[in-house]
Amino acid sequence: MQVVAMKIYEMTALELRDAIIRGEYKVEEVVSAFLERIEKDPLNCYITVVKEQALEEARKKDKEIKEYTPDKVPPLFGVPIAVKDNISTKGIRTTCASRMLENYVPVFDATVVELLKQAGAIIVGKTNMDEFAMGSTNETSYFGPVLNPWDRSRVPGGSSGGSAATVAARQVPLALGTDTGGSIRAPASYCGIVGLKPTYGMVSRYGLIAYADSLEQIGPMARTVEDLALLFDVIERYDPRDSTSVPPKFRPSTGRHLQELRTIFPEEISGLRMALISELMSEGIESEVSHSIMRSVEIFEKYDIMVDEISIPELRYALPAYYIIAMAEASSNLARYDGIRYGFSSGAPGKFYDVIAENRRLGFGEEVRRRILLGTFVLSAGYYGQYYLKALKVRRLIKEALDRAFKSFDILISPTMPILPPKLGERIKDPLTLYLMDLCTVPANLAGVPALSIPCAFVNGLPVGMQLMAPPFHEDVLFKAAYIFQKETRLYEMSPPV
Repeated sequence: MQVVAMKIYEMTALELRDAIIRGEYKVEEVVSAFLERIEKDPLNCYITVVKEQALEEARKKDKEIKEYTPDKVPPLFGVPIAVKDNISTKGIRTTCASRMLENYVPVFDATVVELLKQAGAIIVGKTNMDEFAMGSTNETSYFGPVLNPWDRSRVPGGSSGGSAATVAARQVPLALGTDTGGSIRAPASYCGIVGLKPTYGMVSRYGLIAYADSLEQIGPMARTVEDLALLFDVIERYDPRDSTSVPPKFRPSTGRHLQELRTIFPEEISGLRMALISELMSEGIESEVSHSIMRSVEIFEKYDIMVDEISIPELRYALPAYYIIAMAEASSNLARYDGIRYGFSSGAPGKFYDVIAENRRLGFGEEVRRRILLGTFVLSAGYYGQYYLKALKVRRLIKEALDRAFKSFDILISPTMPILPPKLGERIKDPLTLYLMDLCTVPANLAGVPALSIPCAFVNGLPVGMQLMAPPFHEDVLFKAAYIFQKETRLYEMSPPV
């Protein structure tokens, strides 16, 4: 029995689905194996696990499979998946890892959750995260930090740290995260998995509890590029309920990325033009990280791809522009949580505004309060033009600079994270050093372009991620390049010691 269980949770999502279709495993057997592993979780990956609900759904799937012919089985049939705890799930507690929403149970599913269910996936739980997705290390959660599966004394990256760690630890084959300034790619890098921030508007944000509307995207996380493409093909859909969703006439054909990977030939990527971003390979980047990236690009050169270097000076202003915009939008979005209409209530008596202030003081963590205050400051009458409007102008300059770069190159390369995973507590004490961790990831969010992180090396037993950026709506290019790179390195076969 132990041999079978090990085989199950070492399999990829594609392998699991195919094994279920062939009748090698019952869906209930698959889900039980993953739930058993989750129950022994030493990493604090989950805030809520829905064991009975998942098993009941698995038993239904075992009855339903008789209704399908092998070629008509839904793409994620019977595959367990974890969902970040800021994505609405009907009847399942959704907390944003905050005391403010500790007992909130949504009455509707986010669009991506509806799509997962239609595809046959089984949700096993809601993953731990930085509170309201504000953080880069997954240490701001009200429910305690997630631990890195490769070294439990270190952070897994944030804010989607629970989603990344649970995939890396083989507790589920797939997970959903959200990315506002790198919150999918950062933990993907630190946990040694692949993660994608899609083009802005490619995946519906309906049902996502908002932090910064103009920056954030829901995206897939997986161990392999094939599984990543599989999950992305399920969730990339136009949604009329989401005003930021890209209409069909402007988006490429959906649901084809995995199909294209299955028929790819190495010569298909030989014509790609790639470049390292010099500003993201020098100051602020640890030498072990930059050396790992330099060695990794040699793999592309095997396919007759010359990897050049490009300078984009505007990127030096990306970090301050990002944090001004993100904090301003956070201040606006989180104003609704007052403990009177909904959210945590201290029960303290007093005047109207005093009660609200006390509810928010106790309901929000320190980092969330800091970002709300700074956002309120940059939006105030005396500083709106001096900070917020100027940040918006810088954002436009960065978008234009990346557009120019993509006229010469198909993919821009950089480290995903500038440093190796820090020790728990090492960065959280100083907000400025915490924010500097997003150096390489925020440009993609400001410009709305797709970006993918893939493990490229291990340094002292810790994963290093390489970031690939492409023009808007060119996720297919990222998948192809990452797929070829993965076949050469096979780093996804390495397992953490948990």
